[in-house]
Amino acid sequence: MARPHKYRRICEEPNYNTFVPSGICCTSKVILTVEEYETIRLIDLEKWNHEQCAKQMQISRTTVTETYEIARQKIADCIVNGKTLLISGGHYQLCDGSANRYCRKNCEKANRFKKAIWMKGVNNMRIAVTYENGNVFQHFGHTKQFKLYDVENNQVKMEQIVDTNGQGHGALADFLTDKEVSILICGGIGGGAQSALHTAGIQIFGGVSGNADSAIKDYLVGKLNFDPDVHCNHHEQGDHEHHCGHHCK
Repeated sequence: MARPHKYRRICEEPNYNTFVPSGICCTSKVILTVEEYETIRLIDLEKWNHEQCAKQMQISRTTVTETYEIARQKIADCIVNGKTLLISGGHYQLCDGSANRYCRKNCEKANRFKKAIWMKGVNNMRIAVTYENGNVFQHFGHTKQFKLYDVENNQVKMEQIVDTNGQGHGALADFLTDKEVSILICGGIGGGAQSALHTAGIQIFGGVSGNADSAIKDYLVGKLNFDPDVHCNHHEQGDHEHHCGHHCK
């Protein structure tokens, strides 16, 4: 099975998408994808380094470097050989403002994101679920995605899936705090992570398995099957080969 293509996060689509050499008609065309354009904008214009660019675009640093080199080669081909440059296509999604922790400008989309998606109050909360292929992922420290549910008056108003970008264990507490999460639903979770989450004021419902959406529905009606004493000794034992789901439910 082919590996699914990961979409690159783009601040906004270019205002100008066609560049033609002056005085030359019907030249050969070179297509620069929108994500290739974005690496040029961030690195050459905004003077970001490759690591900052990778976080902003939600891809690896290696992918940024490869994309950037391809983009520069295409631009050089147009400048040297008098070809028309078109900016079009690619695999990307527009930023909704949730990238503001990496963005270095005062972004109106980020302000709208905070106001429209999450306004913390008595009847409002954001619930995070460790997430993989629709189900509750069973090892908190290794989760690659969370599914976030914005709840108002006990009703889910908005859902979104966010990548952890390789962060693990203690760093995930900061990640969830930054996302304004109040409640975490997960499978296995170690004592250190629990302590960090409690310090951050995030309530934990561990030992949960099955479909993530169903877990949220059960929680909202008071029927969530969880383990208040869930614990994972995965790292404390130094054994990285066993599966925490077998020990932490």
